[in-house]
Amino acid sequence: MYSKDGENYFIVDSHIHFWDGGPANQRNRYGEGFTNCFYDYHRNLSPEEYVWSAEKFGNYSEQDLMTNLFEEGYVDKAIFQPTYLTDFYVNGFNTTERNGALAEKHPDKLIVNGSFDPRDGEGGLEKLEQLHARWNLKGVKLYTAEWKGESKGWKLSDPWAYRYLEKVQELGIRNVHVHKGPTIYPLNRDAFDVADVDDAATAFPELRFIIEHVGLPRLEDFCWIATQEPNVYGGLAVAMPFIHSRPRYFAQIIGELLYWLDDNRLTFASDYAIWHPKWLIEKFVDFQIPEDMQAEYGVLTPDIKKKILGLNAARLYDLEVPAGCGLSAPAEPVAGETVGAGPVPVAGE
Repeated sequence: MYSKDGENYFIVDSHIHFWDGGPANQRNRYGEGFTNCFYDYHRNLSPEEYVWSAEKFGNYSEQDLMTNLFEEGYVDKAIFQPTYLTDFYVNGFNTTERNGALAEKHPDKLIVNGSFDPRDGEGGLEKLEQLHARWNLKGVKLYTAEWKGESKGWKLSDPWAYRYLEKVQELGIRNVHVHKGPTIYPLNRDAFDVADVDDAATAFPELRFIIEHVGLPRLEDFCWIATQEPNVYGGLAVAMPFIHSRPRYFAQIIGELLYWLDDNRLTFASDYAIWHPKWLIEKFVDFQIPEDMQAEYGVLTPDIKKKILGLNAARLYDLEVPAGCGLSAPAEPVAGETVGAGPVPVAGE
């Protein structure tokens, strides 16, 4: 929990990893390039005092993770989002199995999500059932640009993807996290396009589609889709660190998201270990939309920040919020409900 100026913030980091991206696990030059690309994001968008060596970044320890998130970083609960990339890494980059082993040691702190790839056919459906049986999954993380043999991506609207989403729904899993953001070497930028979100969200109104990285650099496309689909949410991984390096750009991003989606469908994420949650949380609590932009975007109140930093994700994952953390997030929108765009309310209006 983070406390400042008499306000308590319950923190749910909704997008973390426990990867092995080091040389010993890299299958080929693509694995090396993927790790290096992640490191460039880390090095270029972090405050200097939070930049790790490339060696540590590639293969940090369990103790690093627990210390950085829960002792230094104010995090109350954190959610693992797996990324397999078995074409690039011998044992996978960041798997449910690796994450799950750590979550079993710290069930009071860590939540593990599963994953699926519709190109795995019937065998993949069985694997998803096994993952769910082992870890009682409440969510899955999808990576539509992942390479598999000659294929360099898939879409949520593919027939086999529908088969998997039907299975997810059958298993009682409701949270579908989808990477729809900046490309990462050597993946295909177009395979992260947000257009297929519209199709899937309409077809599966009982599922929640948490779009990680809010579609960047396709923010406008994402916002228009989310406006008409009440079961589409925005995960702020990758958007958050611009609060340090490009604060006005971050103000524009968060302002647009709050205008189109409102403050009940945005979730904080550090994307650890790309970024350390401590400085992200501190800077976000202190952040305000610049005065010359407030006529268009409004202001960020403590209640809005509380929802984004933890209460919204707590609702999605049925997490108990301690007393003293302020308001509870309202019930989620329902299928068919009109979702109108509007500016963020300014306190006192």
